Amino acid sequence: MAVRKAATKAPVRKTVASNTSATVATQRKIQKKVDARDKGKPTKAPQEKKPVQAGERIQPQNPMPPQHLRKPGNEHELTPQPRYMAPDYRGSGKLDGQVALVTGGDSGIGRAVAVLFAREGADVAIVYLNEHVDAEATCKQVEKEGQRCLLIPGDVKDPKFCNAAVAAVVEAFDGLDILVNNAAFQEHSDSLESLTDEHLQETLQTNVAGYFHMARAAVPHIKRGGSIINCGSETGIFGSKHLLDYSATKGAIHAFTKSLASNLLERGIRVNAVAPGPVWTPLNPADRSAKEVEQFGQDSDMGRPAQPEEISPAFVFLASPVCASYVNGVILPVMGGPRG
Repeated sequence: MAVRKAATKAPVRKTVASNTSATVATQRKIQKKVDARDKGKPTKAPQEKKPVQAGERIQPQNPMPPQHLRKPGNEHELTPQPRYMAPDYRGSGKLDGQVALVTGGDSGIGRAVAVLFAREGADVAIVYLNEHVDAEATCKQVEKEGQRCLLIPGDVKDPKFCNAAVAAVVEAFDGLDILVNNAAFQEHSDSLESLTDEHLQETLQTNVAGYFHMARAAVPHIKRGGSIINCGSETGIFGSKHLLDYSATKGAIHAFTKSLASNLLERGIRVNAVAPGPVWTPLNPADRSAKEVEQFGQDSDMGRPAQPEEISPAFVFLASPVCASYVNGVILPVMGGPRG
């Protein structure tokens, strides 16, 4: 696999060869089976709950427009468009000269993190499955922030791809300081009996093995003072009735975070996780029915889903040695309330 080294200060749009068609086909096959089971199933009545706005600008709130996206889910097909720009956030050089790799960086939380990392002075590599339109849009925004961006489509379930992706980042940007494990697969299942082996393995291998593969590939290149940030979930803390496999993987990610934090401490590499509540990204509209999407996030403490720009500053905090040099092995909840 030949990868050309990026020219100094030149925008970068490169790819590492990876066959993602089989994974996309598998995910759509799982989605089709679940969608068929869901037909005719009654949905719960909307709850009466006043949404809470506690930030600088008013965020979209329920009911969200009913929609159901085809997997893996494209952000440019989502209405309203998720907010990721964080226009009130001012960069201050917290990540100047650093290099970050963000999996699932084409959209959602990953896109918002990539943009803020760039605003803080980092070059950003984005690993994604096959959402090329979304990835290009994220890349352009990173470049508008004055930083370089490397696009790497591929499947994190494949350890060979993860090794190649990290090698491409190191070659293009001459190093690696931050790894954000964010790529995920989610598809609900109403009962344990209806959770097929194929469905279970897709979730486990993407959400758990993928994090292991990427971390194992990245660690030899991350310098002292660097960090790994994993994306967990409130479902890994509280569980979720219809996300049995997904919740289990998020709990595993939390345990992996704490264990790896201890393992890498002597090498000066910090490992932490962010555990978001419901966030308006393609992940859930590519899982739930259109009717259920209307109510997405309504049962959170704030009575609405978060926008990605409300989650991404937590990743900046954990990535920055200036802010978090003494923060290690933490699961940082960003879920709009204590949830219980």
